[in-house]
Amino acid sequence: MTPPELPSLSDYLDALEYPHVLLTAEHRIVHVNPAYIQRYGPPPAGARCYQIAHGHQRPCDELGEPCPLQQALRQESAQRVVHRHLHSDGSVRTVEVTLQPLHRQGRAYIIERLRDLTGIQNTDQAALVGQSAAFLSLLERLVKVARTDLPVLILGETGSGKEMVAQALHRQSPRHNEAFVAVDCASISDSLFESEFFGHEKGAFTGASQTRIGLVESAQGGTLFLDEIGDMPLSQQVKLLRLLETGSYRRVGSSSLRRAQVRIIAATHRPLDEFVAEGRFRADLYYRLNIFPLRLPPLRERREDLPLLVQHLLETIGASAPKRASTAFLEQLAQLPFPGNIRELKHLLQRACLLADGDLLQPWHIDSDPLPAPRPAPLTRKEQARRLGISERTLYRRLHADTAQQSR
Repeated sequence: MTPPELPSLSDYLDALEYPHVLLTAEHRIVHVNPAYIQRYGPPPAGARCYQIAHGHQRPCDELGEPCPLQQALRQESAQRVVHRHLHSDGSVRTVEVTLQPLHRQGRAYIIERLRDLTGIQNTDQAALVGQSAAFLSLLERLVKVARTDLPVLILGETGSGKEMVAQALHRQSPRHNEAFVAVDCASISDSLFESEFFGHEKGAFTGASQTRIGLVESAQGGTLFLDEIGDMPLSQQVKLLRLLETGSYRRVGSSSLRRAQVRIIAATHRPLDEFVAEGRFRADLYYRLNIFPLRLPPLRERREDLPLLVQHLLETIGASAPKRASTAFLEQLAQLPFPGNIRELKHLLQRACLLADGDLLQPWHIDSDPLPAPRPAPLTRKEQARRLGISERTLYRRLHADTAQQSR
């Protein structure tokens, strides 16, 4: 029941498009707007937010989880978090919750707005499906930075879904109606870099029979995604740095400057900080890109998401007959290391669907002939020095002395 001192506020909330809830400082729901009722159903009279949203019988902070309501009241400022919320059909949805404290006649209240983030998670490779703490932490950072034009550096292992995260950033940004252009940085040669990125004028070089726009211009107004930027040669990095610093570029063969109205998102599975220390990646470019890093948790750090991931992937694989995963199948999956992360999981499920004659996947449908373990990556000079208990400078000096002795 809406408090008598807040009738105009409840009328205002009822007119809003997104679901809104009015809460007391004691977590009691005193008003929900029609958009909330349509999405989540009417709450019982006198219900508390933690009962409705999470099915808890005590406040979240008493169960070891952060309580944004209490944070908003303590700091007397708006708070924004990503939470799980029970839907009217019994499903659990991931939502962005914005909480705004206010005071009326000596009492404290909270206005809570809920924005469903389910659309972010519906991707073919299911890279953004999950409810684990690691996943929700990633999603919360993603939602916050998506509204800005800041460069974003996505860090994650092979197969963890870096391009899916970049696409989600684009979809949630003000540029979502414009182009999303993905570039494999390792595939562009030195000789073609400027032409591919910035375009060229007709006659700029042999074979340039017509004017061609580059990747930057193709993404104008939208997002330019630089995949595996850790593999970009140093000679190309300085050209990209100039674009980031000046926001302008020239087509090859032209003297006219063009403005680049694009947002840059980069991704890599390489340890860029170590590459910088070794001189393999420019420090100035690294700091330009690393304003807001997003680290993707590997699958082994979010095993509780496996049932959701498996369910979603089985729906998107497109097998001749729909398959379901048995409890024993899921338990067996949870024991695997998954060095290839979600990409490896998808391939494993594709094989299991081929091996299963019925509609239920069992442990024996898991391919038991794994790929040979990859060779460990060679140690960096920094790691070699650390293991030897000496400084990098001392290591370089010893290596140089050994090389000189062998050449005599």
